[in-house]
Amino acid sequence: MARHSRQRAPQRRSRRLYPLLVLLALVVALLVFFAWAINQIGNREPSVVPAAQQCAVRVGNVGDQLTLEQSGSAAIIAAEALHRELPPRAVSIALATAMQESDLRNIDYGDRDSVGLFQQRPSQGWGSVEQIMDPWYSTGKFYDHLVQVDGWESGDINDVAQKVQRSGVPDGYRKHVERARAWGSALTGHSPAAVRCIDRGKASPQAGDTVELLQRALGSTVQVTPAQAMVTITSNDETSLWAATQLAMMTTRTSGVTAVQVGAMTWTSQSTHLGSWEGTATPKPTKAVLTLRA
Repeated sequence: MARHSRQRAPQRRSRRLYPLLVLLALVVALLVFFAWAINQIGNREPSVVPAAQQCAVRVGNVGDQLTLEQSGSAAIIAAEALHRELPPRAVSIALATAMQESDLRNIDYGDRDSVGLFQQRPSQGWGSVEQIMDPWYSTGKFYDHLVQVDGWESGDINDVAQKVQRSGVPDGYRKHVERARAWGSALTGHSPAAVRCIDRGKASPQAGDTVELLQRALGSTVQVTPAQAMVTITSNDETSLWAATQLAMMTTRTSGVTAVQVGAMTWTSQSTHLGSWEGTATPKPTKAVLTLRA
């Protein structure tokens, strides 16, 4: 009997080793699979997360972004100042104020009876609700009061804004001053090639409002000629030309600006990121061409 047991021992050992060998083979197969999967992932093109639709400004070391809704409001605020021949400082004060009061949105609610871009109150003599909800009207009323503030041309922007608004948060405008200055400089043409936008809209462009805005803002200093899917701006004044160009870009939500050429400088809208201005600045350019969505 002992002789037969010794003969079966190798068979029993092989049976015990068999599951271990199977397990080892499975582990090796899994390792090979994971190595292959990691290699495939590494070779795949990285996915691009599109940036939010926006307009952005860069002046020196100061950069800022606005939604397309906010950009349209900023364009009106700047255009009304230009129409009144007010300096860029007035635009900066108004923008800092509206950034604090309404986040540059024409809202129909607020503290007590406050409404609009500047949260003006009908009960305090700023006009009717219907009037204040017109951003051109409310911006004009702000400038009416601004120019009556002693020293507004040189005083602290926060303090000047507070004298107009008489806010319950008297220091609230200060945090917006630097970004408001950057936008004020760009939208009055004193900082060329400073604005870029991302607009993925598909609607047909409505250039009429943009043409009207530019003509109201700059009058006879610019000539604005709309054509099919294009707006041409000419001016003998370089600052006015850049003001008109960058104001028009801020209206892209409705006008659908997809490309701009000012002299030898060009900008093309990108769907996923802010396209850069390319080319060399032309001394005293006199013409800008804006291409609109087809």
